Amino acid sequence: MKAAVLSNKMEMEVKELSIPTPLEDEIIIKVKACGICGTDQHIYHGQPGSAAVDYPIVLGHELAGEVVEVGERVTKFKAGDRVSIDPNIYCGECAYCQSNRQHLCENLQAIGVTRDGGMGEYCAVPSANCYLISDEMSFEEGAMIEPLGCVLHGFSRINIQPGASVLVIGGGYIGLMMLQMAKVYGTFPIVISEPDQSKHKLALQLGADEAISPDQLDRNTEGFDIVIECVGRKESMEQAVKMAKKGGEILLFGVAAPDTKMEIHPFDIFSKELSIKGSFINPYTHEQAIALVERGKIQIKPLLSHHFKLEEVPNAMRDYRKMNVIKGIIQYT
Repeated sequence: MKAAVLSNKMEMEVKELSIPTPLEDEIIIKVKACGICGTDQHIYHGQPGSAAVDYPIVLGHELAGEVVEVGERVTKFKAGDRVSIDPNIYCGECAYCQSNRQHLCENLQAIGVTRDGGMGEYCAVPSANCYLISDEMSFEEGAMIEPLGCVLHGFSRINIQPGASVLVIGGGYIGLMMLQMAKVYGTFPIVISEPDQSKHKLALQLGADEAISPDQLDRNTEGFDIVIECVGRKESMEQAVKMAKKGGEILLFGVAAPDTKMEIHPFDIFSKELSIKGSFINPYTHEQAIALVERGKIQIKPLLSHHFKLEEVPNAMRDYRKMNVIKGIIQYT
């Protein structure tokens, strides 16, 4: 099979690999679609992923495909089934797993991070990480269930209520899903802050009440009940704290570089009684995410701005940050 193999920092090429053989509790899927995530870009550029990465590795943790072979102990799936993959594998034994906080697992593994993932024609996956999708759901949508699951976990971290005012900082793929989820919760108004004017129209079409540039935020003196930061930069995280109103909640969802530091005035947290939360991966949110897409509550297809063939992936990963991508997705025949 062909796979885009990352052999070192910023060194990727398409190679011929053996099709994996399933262990007794695994299935082999023929990958039909695989998303390119910001985490893939972090790993490509030598930064950490959700877990430690050892080269060589086939990236790709947002994937869906068709079952072609099952291990001898697998009974839930059969060849021909259409599945979406939750990439995260928990040990079940550490203190976090034992206290129902599996996503903080001390021994976390992940398809496309610590194990070969979806940037190859075939992929071995534990059957426990596979979820059936309907014939009506496209494989592209199925691959995008994982990031939506992460968004759902983020929303579980905040106390969001109908009628709450929401600011989403960042109009990329995650920000545009965040605003759709805010709409599902009945919040109003939903304002999205994004410097790229070309993304404003799409944000408004997907449910934002207003789309503005970051420098326009300073004109809002009232602030917001909920601020969701989806960028991971010093300036945008500091702005998130500034734009929260009294009693407000801030979700720092964007993945910052490990050495990024932000300046916060503790008096602001004290005087406004702010709550600041983080959000890490997607613990058991896959079924909920599938239901939201199947019922038309979340639109995925308008967010898929770039499509790549497997042979194009090394160059796409190299140039990704210059391409003004909302979401790139790898298509397989």
